[in-house]
Amino acid sequence: MPSATKLVKKEAYDAKLCEMMDTYDRAFLVHADNVGSKQFMDIRAAIRDHSRILMGKNTMMRRSIRLYCERTGNDQWLQLLGHMVGNVGLIFTKGDLNEVRKLIDDFKVGAPARVGLVAPNDVTIPGGNTGMDPSQTSFFQVLNIPTKINKGSVEITADVHLIKTGDKVGASEATLLAKLGIKPFSYGLVILQVYDNGSLYDPKVLDITDDDLGNLITAGLRNVAAACLELSYPTIASVPHSLINGYKNVLAIAVETDYSFPLAEKVKAFLADPSAFAVAAAPAAGGEAAPAAAAAAAEPEEEEDEDMGFSLFD
Repeated sequence: MPSATKLVKKEAYDAKLCEMMDTYDRAFLVHADNVGSKQFMDIRAAIRDHSRILMGKNTMMRRSIRLYCERTGNDQWLQLLGHMVGNVGLIFTKGDLNEVRKLIDDFKVGAPARVGLVAPNDVTIPGGNTGMDPSQTSFFQVLNIPTKINKGSVEITADVHLIKTGDKVGASEATLLAKLGIKPFSYGLVILQVYDNGSLYDPKVLDITDDDLGNLITAGLRNVAAACLELSYPTIASVPHSLINGYKNVLAIAVETDYSFPLAEKVKAFLADPSAFAVAAAPAAGGEAAPAAAAAAAEPEEEEDEDMGFSLFD
């Protein structure tokens, strides 16, 4: 049975978390390993105007969220429970998600490689002079790093991929990086999940721009149109292409026969006397367009293939 003091603290924490869930509709679930107190203070100060950070024991946070959802009937926050593993916390915000994320990332700090630490990223030692005296070559030999002695110091002859992401840092790697003065890792709050008005998604979704969405939609429409044209199944995506293809067929028949219609007259007139169009276009285009007009007159068949009658709609 917890003491009265602990019960009071738990009740205060529960009230604080519930008050935040009532106030905010968006939040980041963040991982906080290797984050110092000074970093926390700086982050809190930077986002104070629109966001609040709440850390705590996972069991306490899960219990408070679960009871809150049962009491209010708002079960959308329950999505977070399955992701509350490890040293995690919540950042509630009313600001723009991308801007808040950028502010959080700005406070990552460099850290040296410590023995036994799991590498969060790849570590590559650049080639070049290390400034170390020749007696230090034993470190490089243990790690199979190619070196040579140049002007009384050890020089690495090529870039070396020393540590891979997920590998544990060994004593030799940590000592070598310390001697070279390299801090290969950076630590800060890592965003694991984004909660936004009942939706929970990966933070990579925030990197998607309007242009990316437009390109995806365009690619999807092209695929739908191609499939519908192949299957002769009319849809909104394929009908414009079907109409243009039909028009091309009718225009081709009109060009090869005596049959005609108003939109085909211009094409027939052009085929009958291409030079007339070149001469008419030259004064309007100016002196620089004259060579292009002459080239067009000299290659009527190529122009016909490229135009395909689309200019008739102008």
